[in-house]
Amino acid sequence: MQVLSNARRLTRSLKPQILLNSVASDHKLFIDTQCQSHHSFSSPSPSFSEAVKELYNKITESVNVRRTMAPNAWLWSLIENCKIHEDIKLLFDTLQNLRRFRLSNLRIHDNFNCNLCREVTKACARVGAIDFGSRNDAGKKALWNHNVYGLTPSVASANHLLSYAKDHNDVKLMVEVMKLLKRNHIPLQPSTADLVFSICYNSDNWMLISKYSRRFLKAGVKLRRLAFDMWMDLAAKRGDTESLWEIEKLRSESTKPHTLMSAFSCAKGLILEGKPQDAAAVIQVLDQTLADTKKSGIVVELQNLVSEWPLDVVKHQKEENRKVLAATLKSGIPAMVNGLSNMGLKLNVNLEDLAIKEAISC
Repeated sequence: MQVLSNARRLTRSLKPQILLNSVASDHKLFIDTQCQSHHSFSSPSPSFSEAVKELYNKITESVNVRRTMAPNAWLWSLIENCKIHEDIKLLFDTLQNLRRFRLSNLRIHDNFNCNLCREVTKACARVGAIDFGSRNDAGKKALWNHNVYGLTPSVASANHLLSYAKDHNDVKLMVEVMKLLKRNHIPLQPSTADLVFSICYNSDNWMLISKYSRRFLKAGVKLRRLAFDMWMDLAAKRGDTESLWEIEKLRSESTKPHTLMSAFSCAKGLILEGKPQDAAAVIQVLDQTLADTKKSGIVVELQNLVSEWPLDVVKHQKEENRKVLAATLKSGIPAMVNGLSNMGLKLNVNLEDLAIKEAISC
């Protein structure tokens, strides 16, 4: 009986160690096979950054084997070390694993904080892990209120995705991010407007900038000078004076002093309406109020008005309206330049650039 009792005690003492070794062995096998199978869409033999794989293994072993929460520093380090698409996959696997552990073992129902969510989105944008398909897109997962990763959506995270869209001229991504912001009730901010307007401006997309400007204004967002500049300049490029004056009214109620771009947009609008002397007066006032360090920009903008803007504005008009507009520009622009000279502004502008523009030839 004593031998049997000793044998049972020995079995009980060894059993946990045997299970631990077994789980650890199985877990290592799972990580290695996962590395080979989950990313076959990227390459036949996908690889991971060594630091990311090491941190992933340490965190997963901590929660799955030792059943203890991994130090926060490991997760932050994993985020910082993500360099390739496959790293992002391990990051989201880790987040989901930690989320489950927090719920089941620690009874923590709160999401990770906004700062972590922002850094996760930044990592996705940094490595370009944005589009892998619909709702499960890597970077966009951070903008869903209800997600299995414990991420807290924020406008800061959205701005990282919009910055990526701006850098890559990705209008489609911008539209998708704006949809996610709306669906998940994430408040809009002036910084978001700057990014959205920049993307619309760079893609010459008047329809989208008009759509989103209404949405920002309806949400009570106070647009900044940069947003007004791009919005007004795009209206001037299209020759849409009605919209231009509506935007100018909003701008004047929000930001009193003109910038270079907003003032020249108004000048262009006045030229389109056959008021070159009024256009010259706007630029004269700008010259008086603008800081000395920025006054050199007046010559640059004026030359742009002469050599580039006419081509832009004419090409946006209907064929039957182009000759009338061409005549207005060919007489109005030189009259404005002469008006500036009579007002005492000696600006070196090459009017010959205006004469050779095929787009405004009658």
